[in-house]
This record gives sequence, C-alpha cells and structure tokens, in this order.
Amino acid sequence: MNYVSTRDKSVKVSAATAIARGISVEGGLFVPDTFPKFNEKDFENLSKLDYKARAKFVLKHFLNDFTEQEVDYCVEGAYTGSFDNEQPAPIALLGKNANILELWHGPTCAFKDLALQLLPYLLTTSAKKVAGGKKIVILVATSGDTGKAALEGFKDVEDTEILVFYPSEGVSPMQKLQMSSQKGDNVHVCAIVGNFDDAQTGVKKIFTNNEVKEKLAKNNMQFSSANSINWGRLAPQIVYYVSAYCDMLARGEELKDGFNIVVPTGNFGNILAAYYAKKMGVPVNKLICASNANNVLTDFIKTGVYNRNRDFYTTISPSMDILISSNLERMLFELYDNDDKAVAALQDSLSQNGEFKVTDEVKSALSELFWGGCCDDKATVDTIEKYFKEYAYLADTHTAVALNVYEQYVKETGDDRATVIASTASPYKFAKSVLSAVTDEKSDSEFGEVKLLCEVTNTEIPEPIAALENATARFTDICEKENMLEAVYNSLNIK
Repeated sequence: MNYVSTRDKSVKVSAATAIARGISVEGGLFVPDTFPKFNEKDFENLSKLDYKARAKFVLKHFLNDFTEQEVDYCVEGAYTGSFDNEQPAPIALLGKNANILELWHGPTCAFKDLALQLLPYLLTTSAKKVAGGKKIVILVATSGDTGKAALEGFKDVEDTEILVFYPSEGVSPMQKLQMSSQKGDNVHVCAIVGNFDDAQTGVKKIFTNNEVKEKLAKNNMQFSSANSINWGRLAPQIVYYVSAYCDMLARGEELKDGFNIVVPTGNFGNILAAYYAKKMGVPVNKLICASNANNVLTDFIKTGVYNRNRDFYTTISPSMDILISSNLERMLFELYDNDDKAVAALQDSLSQNGEFKVTDEVKSALSELFWGGCCDDKATVDTIEKYFKEYAYLADTHTAVALNVYEQYVKETGDDRATVIASTASPYKFAKSVLSAVTDEKSDSEFGEVKLLCEVTNTEIPEPIAALENATARFTDICEKENMLEAVYNSLNIK
C-alpha cells in the first residue's frame, strides 16, 4: 500500500511520510491506493477481541512501513488507561435498533480522543523514520472538540509544538475553557475573529506556503496536522466502526441485511471513516449524514451541488458549524474513480467560486451511498428532551442532531433495520443547551449549569469536566484571520 494525493496521484509516499507531512505539497489529501478487505471469518475473530486488539488488526493494514512492534507500541500507549473502564467505544442500545456508539469516554469527552490519543504515537514514530530529526509543528483549526483533544494528546510530547486556532465566538464556553486552560510547555492556543472555515482556510494557506516551509526548515522544523486532513487522524476513526460491528456480532445481532450508520458531521471526516469501513467489508447499508442548520452537506447529497455561498449559522451544536467540509475531497476522489485532475478542478472551483457541481453519474453514486438530513436548534433541543423522557438517555447537542435525522430517515424510507448512531460528545460539554431541554431550572454560571444538569438528570459529571471548575485561562490571545501566520511565528519564536 502506498499513499497518493487526491490532486496529484503521481505523488506516492509511505504511511510514515503521509502522517508526518499531513498534507501533500500541492494541497491534496493523502489516501491509500488500495484498501484491505476483511471477510466474515476476520470479523468473527475480531468480535472475540478487545478494542486494542481490533485496532492493531485494522491499523497494521494501513501502516505499511511500521513494524508490528511499532503498531503495538502506538495502540497500547493510546488506549491503555485513557478511557473509562478501558472501553473507548461502548454501545448503548435504545429500543430495538438504535445502537448509540458512545465516543466520548476519553480525556476530553469527545470523539476526537479516539484518534488524537493515538496520533502523537503515530506521528512521532513516523517522524523518526522520515523527518530527519526536525521538530514537528502541528497546526490545528478547530470548531471545538479537535482543539482540546489535540492539545491533550500532544502536550509535552518530545520534539513537537502544537498551535490551535479556534473561532472566538464559535465554540461553547466549556470548549473554550478546555483549550484556554491547557497545560503543557509545547502548546499554544489562539482565537481568531471569524468562523471555523476562516480558521481552516488560514491553516491550509500556511501549510502550502513554500516561503513559510523554507523558513521553518531553516529552524529545523516542519509542519504537520492533527486535523482529519491527516491520514493518521482518520485511520483510527475507521477502527470504531469496525469495532461497533464486532460488538453487535458478539451480542448475537442478526445482521444479514446489514445495518445503517448515522453520523453528525460538518467536516465529513467521521462519516468518511464509516464509508471506508464499508469499503473494507463492514456490511453497511446506508450512510446517513446528519447536519445542523449549516446544511451544506445535506443539500450536496440531495442535489449534487456543493455551495458554500450561504448564510453561516452559529448553533448550539458548534462542532458542526462548518461550510467547507475538507474531507469531502477524499470522497470525491473515490466517486471520480481516483481522477485527480477532476478533483483538483472541483477544489479550484470551490476556492474561486464557492461552489462546484458533480456529474450526474457521481450524483447517482453519492445518493446510493448516502442519505442526508438536517435539523435546526429547536428540533435539536426537542430531541434531547424526547430521548431523555422516553429512554432516560441524555444526549449532547450533536448526538441529538443525529437522532433527529435518524428519525427523519426511518419515517421517509421505512428502513428501520439495526442502526449505529455516532454519539460524539458528552452532554456536559454543552450543559446550558442540554439543561434547557430537560428542565426550566436555570443557573447563572457555567459550572452551576453543569451541577444542575447532574442533579436534574441523575447522571454523572465526567471527571475531565469536573476538573475544569477551578481552571484558569493561560491563553487569551485573539487575532484577525489575516494575522494567523504572525501568530504562528510568535508562538515558535521565529523572526
């Protein structure tokens, strides 16, 4: 297996190079040129194993230049002692068919932990192979959860520096506190005046600026990414969909007709990982893409036109407040049968005109694989209330979007087969909005809301959230989006 760029497939690199670079020189994203195929016997064997063993089995197929010992070291380091009850991705069954895949039992209470606890091990192992002793500088744009998970994963990791940009008014108070109070000598955090798309665009521009790369090289540094544009971020996400299927098999679930997967998504990475699991043999029937009011992906799936020229909404599910879904580029590469020139042209059109349109053939293939739906903030709050009343299950504002769209899909199609619903964050990360859904009682402080939510719902406050009550902000800088490069240089003490 080699890794090729979505915009120039003549670029072929090893896994270590793809992970260390994060992004290809011309701005394309790295993808495997082949995918492993697992059979029924593989899944039967995996269903008897724990999460770590499943992760090693899946990841060794993608890490083509890692030894078995290196894969073992990375996985053991990431998933030992980091997750509640040593179970990174447990399932809660609601009713007959709704399997809630809880991906928020890690150190930052969000699904990004499952990848970002592993990425530092993958990246430092890769750097030793291909980076020639350079310090790795990780640039991150975040809509909330990636930033904290990346900071936590990379804090005080040798020979790395990490700088996170987030929209100053586009994350929840809890997410902001998590990032601004981050400990570690090699971490840096900066808010920007703008939205997530501004942060993501700014980071990509810095990544692909040759003058900047040369300046870093002179200081014995090179860039990499902890966003899901980095294959080392995306590959671990495939694991939990494989694992969910194995858990259902172990439970004796009858899945001869396959199952559906619902993912609340803005940047398309999490649902893309589910597609890759399907491509590798997991019997997924339909991939259901759930959006909030920023429904650019819903419209794309229904019309074949991707158009970011629309109003941007700041919602109560802020990790999905995205209009430029960077990982969609990898899906386009699949849908266009690895036609790099076609993908490059689509991305150029998006950059220059804010939109692109796929061919009728690609639109048909897209509709066959995906179903898209969306809901606004009111429907999100109503869904939280409904599931708490009916099942005593407390969902966060992103999981509630997925639950709402799941119901829309079943109502429209009649397809009520077994379904995995990705639950992406603890409800306590969005305490104010979740509290408003289950009670009229209020508090005038962030941690007052957290404690009240605990009392009203009789649920447990996650320890990482409770520990923030007395945290103080270390990072208070805010910059204009045009000044992000200056912030990078300042953080790295580069003149």
